[in-house]
Amino acid sequence: MSIFKGINMTSRIKTLFLFIIGAIICANATNVYYRVNQLGYLEKDIKVAVAMMPKNIDNISAKGFSIKDKSNGKKYKVDSIKITQAWEPMEMCARIYFSSINTPGEYKLVGYGDESSTIRISNDVYYGAQEVPLYYMRQQRCGYNPSLGDSCHRHDGILVLSGEKDGTYIDVTGGWHDASDYLQYLTTSANATTQMLMAYHLNPDIWEDNFDAKGQKGSNGIADILDEARWGLEWMIKMNPNDTLFLNQIADDRDHRMAVLPADDKVDYGWGEGKQRPVYPCAGYPYGLMGNLNDSKGLASSVGKFSSTFALGAIIFGVIDPDFADELERRSVIAYDLAKANPGACQTAPCTSPYYYEEDNWVDDMELAAAMQFINTGYSKYLNDAVEYGRQEPITPWMGADSAHHYQWYPFYNLGHILLADSNNEKVSNEFTRNVRSGLQRVSERGESNAFYNGIPFIWCSNNLTVAMVTQAMLYRKITHDNQFREMETSMRDWLFGVNPWGKCMIVGLPSDGDYPRDPHSALTNLNKIQVTGGLVDGPVYCNIFKSLKGVHLRNEDKYAQFQNNTVVYHDDYSDYSTNEPTMDGTASTTIFLGILATEAK
Repeated sequence: MSIFKGINMTSRIKTLFLFIIGAIICANATNVYYRVNQLGYLEKDIKVAVAMMPKNIDNISAKGFSIKDKSNGKKYKVDSIKITQAWEPMEMCARIYFSSINTPGEYKLVGYGDESSTIRISNDVYYGAQEVPLYYMRQQRCGYNPSLGDSCHRHDGILVLSGEKDGTYIDVTGGWHDASDYLQYLTTSANATTQMLMAYHLNPDIWEDNFDAKGQKGSNGIADILDEARWGLEWMIKMNPNDTLFLNQIADDRDHRMAVLPADDKVDYGWGEGKQRPVYPCAGYPYGLMGNLNDSKGLASSVGKFSSTFALGAIIFGVIDPDFADELERRSVIAYDLAKANPGACQTAPCTSPYYYEEDNWVDDMELAAAMQFINTGYSKYLNDAVEYGRQEPITPWMGADSAHHYQWYPFYNLGHILLADSNNEKVSNEFTRNVRSGLQRVSERGESNAFYNGIPFIWCSNNLTVAMVTQAMLYRKITHDNQFREMETSMRDWLFGVNPWGKCMIVGLPSDGDYPRDPHSALTNLNKIQVTGGLVDGPVYCNIFKSLKGVHLRNEDKYAQFQNNTVVYHDDYSDYSTNEPTMDGTASTTIFLGILATEAK
């Protein structure tokens, strides 16, 4: 029986002709790769998409692009385009502006034979997104882990490098695993706690209560973000067992010997498989257990973080739990005095390998601690201290730089500057507003010529730096009502949701229908197919970093190969922990800017 039965020759010729034309079109397909914010744009946003062209398009103009309403097919003109530096290996890139399209709805950007993914425009596109990072934070809990319904690391831990206290057992269960490994650091945990507390403080009414204090489903009358922040505070109290002992780290890189679920961790640190893990103190001198040493010079960076986090916790919990707040305030003052007496940076401890968080700065931590003490007490001596510390580092040094060591300038933006810029003291406010503005200006100038308006250096955890710049720009705008950095702010926000060379959303599961990491460096995903919803992955890195790190490789074909170049790479691949590993502190840091965006829906 002929498959052509019932079709006349004229139809066959037409069909063949259309097939040939279709084949020609497919052979020449993808004149343009469009990059849009896959979560969406607010109605009054500066709305920008990026077009990446493998080949130059002659006489390209705004007339060649339009915005199509998906509901009725109606097309609208774009506002303008700006040809920028090309992202290699693309030969041409353009920023396409369509801010005049502000009617809520779903659209597509079309032009030159291609179209974008769906563009959502509405003031409620971010509402609910502020809760998503908390899913990952609950997954990262150490001790009882509600995501797995099981407990881990119940025997922590044994003091090491603590002089006469060496070998002493101390209960430090709790807190969060730092990333996909199970180490725990005061440095990142304190910052994560502070970020969540500040996110709540800025917008207390938008946070939901769907989980209890243990992280299990069910309301307990307290916003989930405060449950999570308290989880961090209670662990920090354990890491400060008395007024003279402040602890800095649990476990070390021997953790990396096995990739297992948390409750199955059987690493032997010398006290039996799966038993106690080492607990390192805050120390003001270089130290490490197995030959590799850090470059610690003081206590102020770590103990200062204890002080500022406890102080902010006292403010937030003053109404909810006064006794808890009083204890936090007492500890914050003691920590402040100790930190002030021991200036310098306190770094994390290496062990079998030379990797550690190379935090060099500490005056930012003391500035924030002093500012928090001033807010809590009203004593002018603390304001004077905050100003003096702040003047020693007017701009966080990575801002405008091409590179930096791993976590060298941490936290990645200075919340102390923000508090002083918002001060009632006009002289202080003006000085620190200038400092904040100068940092933004440096990053803006570095990024304004590229298609994505992203001026951060692509060091390890570059997405954390991007979040820091979005947050600093937002807070600056809220304080000053100065919109000069609004385009950079929205562009770097959009970078996180797909306006980047790879078209990749950098927060797992956000949006739910977006192109987010499906193969992150996570034991939960790799072993149990559990999606690490809410986790912010490290993000793109310089090629020299990718090639230099031990154990980094690709286990699958690189589906983004056509967008990689010899300078910067990103891989959605489990075996690339340099670009695709979620981090706990980076994730917590997203809560401030997502919380601010969520208020647009109210």
